[in-house]
Amino acid sequence: MTSPALTMLSQEERMFRDSVLDFARARVAPLVSKMDEAGAMEKSLIPSLFEMGLMGVEVPEEHGGAGASFFSAILAVEGLAVVDPSVSVLVDVQNTLVANALLRWCSDAQKAKYLPKLTGEWVGSYALSEPASGSDAFALQCRAEKRGDKWVLNGRKLWITNANESTLFIVFANVDPSKGYKGITAFLVERGFEGFSVGKKEDKLGIRASSTCELVLEDCAWCRGERARRGGQGLPHRDRDPQRGAHRDRRQMLGLAGARSTTAMKYMLERKQFGQTLASFRGMQFQYARPWRSSRAAHGLQRRAPEGRGAALLEGGRDGGLHAHRRSPSAWPRSAWSSRRRRLHPRSTPRRSSTATPRSARSTRAPRTCSSRPSRSCCSPVREALSVRPLRARAGG
Repeated sequence: MTSPALTMLSQEERMFRDSVLDFARARVAPLVSKMDEAGAMEKSLIPSLFEMGLMGVEVPEEHGGAGASFFSAILAVEGLAVVDPSVSVLVDVQNTLVANALLRWCSDAQKAKYLPKLTGEWVGSYALSEPASGSDAFALQCRAEKRGDKWVLNGRKLWITNANESTLFIVFANVDPSKGYKGITAFLVERGFEGFSVGKKEDKLGIRASSTCELVLEDCAWCRGERARRGGQGLPHRDRDPQRGAHRDRRQMLGLAGARSTTAMKYMLERKQFGQTLASFRGMQFQYARPWRSSRAAHGLQRRAPEGRGAALLEGGRDGGLHAHRRSPSAWPRSAWSSRRRRLHPRSTPRRSSTATPRSARSTRAPRTCSSRPSRSCCSPVREALSVRPLRARAGG
């Protein structure tokens, strides 16, 4: 059976994407302007996201989730971003950071306690960033001190997404500063814990309905047994989980870009100047086509990234998504890619012999092109997979 092209969705994936789009257009679209002006998420919308199963896409069915793949999760992120990136952010943090971290690093008892709540009613947050620890996540100032049978957390976290809506927070703190990054540990902190509070909400220029707040921990008493991993093992959380977040961030922007392209084309077909629509002018066509082509190329490449190189990196080689056999060329070993290049682009001329070629023969030899000797610049895996070719000007217009 022939598998679909790399840039095409399977029937199951199309059905899932279409259901998310229908939900977004019917339930989210009427609230977008209101939420953006208020700078807050509509509370009545969050239960609908749980009912649709969008808050636990990768969570196994025994814990109340859909039991689907990471690729399905980012399809949901992209579909929601077409209508409102704020709702998309809420869903993607819940799936690709919070639920994923619990699935990877928590004990069976912790999974049984928290995952059913995360798929049914609780929103979660991933509390990593601090005033002096943004990109340099190893420079955490938040401290966790052992006092008897409890841990006590002190510090501040900034720019925490979903903080206003969240009940569960994965908080990173350093249990032993002398060990550097090896002292970093993740703690599961509930909103009702003593000494924990949600601080100021940031007033943002865009994606306003998504809450971004400060967290304050002042002698936050935390019981034994609620660490997401034993002390000194927090680094894998920091290293691997945000890499999944990078995939969903790209999909969110691609979903938004696709929606803006559709809106722009609709306007170009309606607006008239000099007796014809804007879409009839060649200059406008070029302005529309160039970003659209780049967007589609990025869309096709990113669509298969989680199942190719991304799957090996993010899932440890255990889960390649709904179609693990469909790998992007960028994920192939170098030797496999080289042999495939030779098979697709055989030399049209024999290899040069060891004897010198006369100058007269060299002067009449045809210049080498892509068909005679492929190079990475013209036969890259990206262009091979997406069939993207540069536009070339024709002689005579």
